[in-house]
Formats: sequence, structure tokens, C-alpha cells
Amino acid sequence: SSHLTLEEGHRNLRRCRCRCICLGAMSASQVAAIASLEGELDNTIADYNECLDTIWMLICAMLVFFMHAGFTLLESGSVRFKNTQNILAKNVIVVTVGFLCWYVVGYSCALGANEKSSLFLGHTNFAMDGFWDEKSSFRIWFFQGCFCATGATIVSGAMAERTMLKGFVMYTMLMTSFIYPVVVHWGWSGNGLLNYGNGESIVGPSLIDFAGSGIVHLVGGIGALVGAIAVGPRAGRWDPSKDSEFEGHSIPFCVLGTFFLWFGWYGFNPGSTGSLHDAATAHVAAMAAVNTTLSPCAAGLVVFALRRFLPPRLLDVGGFCNG
Repeated sequence: SSHLTLEEGHRNLRRCRCRCICLGAMSASQVAAIASLEGELDNTIADYNECLDTIWMLICAMLVFFMHAGFTLLESGSVRFKNTQNILAKNVIVVTVGFLCWYVVGYSCALGANEKSSLFLGHTNFAMDGFWDEKSSFRIWFFQGCFCATGATIVSGAMAERTMLKGFVMYTMLMTSFIYPVVVHWGWSGNGLLNYGNGESIVGPSLIDFAGSGIVHLVGGIGALVGAIAVGPRAGRWDPSKDSEFEGHSIPFCVLGTFFLWFGWYGFNPGSTGSLHDAATAHVAAMAAVNTTLSPCAAGLVVFALRRFLPPRLLDVGGFCNG
């Protein structure tokens, strides 16, 4: 039966019991039997809600995970052919090393919060300790772990073609173990510097970040900026006579990667509701999906038009995709 049918049956059962008790038409054993049935209905509804939320979060997390295929195609298509294997290795390293670091210490620093946690950093649930006592933590771990790896992979493109693999591994470990988790703790743990859980923070009103525009993308963007400043431009990059030497080797990869990323965003944004067992939350998820459709359409067309009608006045498909 549907969720609505379960809730209606529960309400009708309560009304029937109250009416019969008032009329004196029920024995004590019958009252106990109906009370037992009400308890079973409560458990059924709770299980139903848990299943819906878990299915929703797993599907959305898988879509976010699939974004790494998009990052891989986009970045490999944007670099020169000779550097393709290096950028591919970095994208695989982000996922493998990033998730292991998230498992051991990252989740704990980010969301391992309790009433005794500091406002700066969490300190419980190392290596999934305690998850078997609260099994809903598994879906949260997976969904947030996909966010963590996504935030880390932003940097690989910013430092493409000029970063050694061992340096990138060290960065990935630091980013997924400490830097990103600390910011997550501040904003999403409910016990951090930017959100105490009661609408307050160290600066007054608490931070509201629905899908990580600040926590995920600002952190990854700042990491990318710092990395780009540290390694500097590629040799000869701004020499006008060498412009053609730095063109990406595969525009089809860039376009295909863009569509993969766009598809993954339908897990990133709607999935940030965190649940989907009531109509109000479903409507929020649907609105997030609509915004995730319209915003890239407008942004891509604006960049495409600017590149076409303003200098350098060319058909810039790469710019269209980045827009």
C-alpha cells in the first residue's frame, strides 16, 4: 500500500478506537489489540520513510559519483594529448585516495559531532565507529563522501599539465582529511562555527548552504586558486606566438564531459534535501531540478554569445561548455 494509505489507515484506526471506547463497545483485550496494531503501523511507516530516504540518497550519491566521469572527460579533453594520462591518473587518485581519507578521518572531522564537540572540528565516528548503532549514517557517509571527492577534484584541472603526481596525492590527502571536512563541520554539522544548530553562528545568523555553493565549491575554488598561484602558468602559456600549442586536444571529450557533469548535478542539488518521504521535501527537490536545468542553459548561452560577438569573435564550444 502507499504511504498515504498507511497514514490514513493509522488515523482511521485511532478514530475507531476512540469512538468505540466512548461508546463502551470494546473490551480491554480489544483495546490492547488495536494499540498493538497501531504500534505495528507506526513501525511500518517509519520503515517506509527510511527506505524512501535511503533509496533517494543512494541514487543521488551515485549521480554525484558519476560526475567524476564528467570531470575526467572534460579535463582530459582540455589538455594536450601528451598530458592525458597524467590528468586521468589524478582524477582516479582523487576518488580512491579521497574516499579512503574520508573513511578514516574526514567524516569524523566533518560530521562526527556531538554535544561535546568543539565548534572547530568533529572528533567521533573515526573509520565508521558507531555506524552500526545508527545505520542511517551509512547513506550520509556515502553522499557526503561524494561531495568531498568532488570538492577535491576541482583543483586537478586548475593545476593541469604542471603538477607532479606525488604532490597532487599529498594535496588530495590533506584536502579530504582535514581542509574540506573542517569547513563542512563549520556549516553542516549543526555544531560548528557557522551554524550552531539553533539559527546562530559566531557572526550572528547561521550559514544557510543548501547544496554546497560555499562549503563545496568555494573551498574547492580557493584550493584551485592557491594551487594555480603556487605552480604558476605553463611555460610559454601567455606567449602569443604559442597560443595554438595549448589548445585542448579533444572538444568532443569536453562536450561529453559537460553533459556528464550536468547529469550529475541532478543528484548534487535535488539530493541535498537529504530525504524524500513527504510532499513538501519532494517539491523542494523538484524545484532544485528545475533550477539545475535553467541556470546552465542561461549561463552557457551568455558565455557563448560573448565569445561570438565580442573579441576574439569565434565559435568557442569550450567556452560554451565552461559557461
